[in-house]
Amino acid sequence: MHIVVCVKQVPDTKIIKINPKTNTLDRRSAPAILNPYDAHAVQEAVKIKNKTGGTISVLSMGPPQAVAVIKKSVEIGADQGYLISDRAFAGADTLATSYALSKALEKISKDNPIDLVICGKHAIDGDTGQVGPGIARRLDIPPITNVIEVSEVNKDEKYVHIKRKQIDGYEVLQSQLPCLLTVEKEINDIEYAPMPNMIMAARYEPVIWSVNDLEDVDKTQLGLKGSPTIVGKMFSPPKLEGGKRLEGSPDSQVEQLMGILMERKDLLKLNTANS
Repeated sequence: MHIVVCVKQVPDTKIIKINPKTNTLDRRSAPAILNPYDAHAVQEAVKIKNKTGGTISVLSMGPPQAVAVIKKSVEIGADQGYLISDRAFAGADTLATSYALSKALEKISKDNPIDLVICGKHAIDGDTGQVGPGIARRLDIPPITNVIEVSEVNKDEKYVHIKRKQIDGYEVLQSQLPCLLTVEKEINDIEYAPMPNMIMAARYEPVIWSVNDLEDVDKTQLGLKGSPTIVGKMFSPPKLEGGKRLEGSPDSQVEQLMGILMERKDLLKLNTANS
């Protein structure tokens, strides 16, 4: 069983700021971390490997310092990692990113055929959820999104049973292998890494490929050239204001509340346009 997990190095969005002059994320204002959803994807790969055996590879695209998220993935339980790093990849949107990662996956698969690809639901710096399905489309394998449980993986009969979240409930389904899963955080809990994993991660050096190491690459589909997405503006949303606090006796508070409701009675109207 060969599982490949796609991971991304992202800025910690709890700390990051927006540059008011360029309307872009100031990535220097926050530490870089492993995308939290991707951490759960690696953990799920470890759970599957413990049941079926096999190998876990992780793949990332980014600058040289992105080796840190591969090392973190090895600490969680991955066996090996690959980083594609080249200025040709810079400025890639989700379309160009999925193209580059799919080419790297094709190269990995030539040495060790891939049975399952797992991604986080989305990256916290972009929040699009497009890269995983984009990879699946390019590899012509089924994409299954918003997965919250992997109940069975059968390599011999080439199928996987999963449970996925939907807006109005849940869906249980079976898919052929190979396929691609994007997972929610609730799929598992990140376990504490054992000491051998931590030592191995500290010493591990991933395979690093440039664009010239990949095969049959159309460079016009990479980086800014291959990115049709244009960000017109970015801004921080206004901070939420606190609610009005009612003071005084209970009778006084009721009177104040009724006054507020009468002022905002438009909020109490029923919309009967579609009834």
